[in-house]
Amino acid sequence: MADEVTNLASSPDMCTDSYRTAPRSAPQTLLWLQSVMLGWMLLECGIALYAAQTAHSVVLLAFGSDSLVELLSAAVVLLAFFPRMRISPERASRWAAVLLFVLTGVVALTSVMALVRGVRAETSGLGMAITAAALIVMPVLAWAKRRLARATGNRALAADAVQSATCAWLAAGTLAGLAANALFHLRWVDSVSALAVLPILVIEGRRAMRNESCGCC
Repeated sequence: MADEVTNLASSPDMCTDSYRTAPRSAPQTLLWLQSVMLGWMLLECGIALYAAQTAHSVVLLAFGSDSLVELLSAAVVLLAFFPRMRISPERASRWAAVLLFVLTGVVALTSVMALVRGVRAETSGLGMAITAAALIVMPVLAWAKRRLARATGNRALAADAVQSATCAWLAAGTLAGLAANALFHLRWVDSVSALAVLPILVIEGRRAMRNESCGCC
């Protein structure tokens, strides 16, 4: 019996089948993970930008802008599974970086104009809800990406996990600004909060330009 088990375990066919089966789960898991990411970012982006418009909130505009870039990045990753529609990681990273820098400039200009004109953002329960949800979802996605990256040795995915974790910090800063505005009703709170989170967008843009952490890698 022992000899049969030994022979079965050392069988070349079984080893080959095991080797062929194991790697297949990684692309499937990556596809599933990025599909979840795409769905969440679509929801997050839409709600954040809608809330920014209705509440006249610049800090929500910054958060929604970052969500838009994350949405595009997730879409690019999914396109990699379709050879005819694939976009090179380097080109996608540059596009994401340029878009981030442009959106950062727009948010900065809007913040300054809001401060000069004395515009006060309205309380946004919807904005606080989506940023609070992002504080839960993004760390979970970051953990899942980090775990898959360690299992597969995928350095780009590991860098993308850092990007997701960074988005959680952006959500925290945005939520803090929204909560402060809701509590104190000061005209300058929303604009100052938006300016405070801009360095996060700049850091993400620089990383994307260097092809280090964009979700499209």
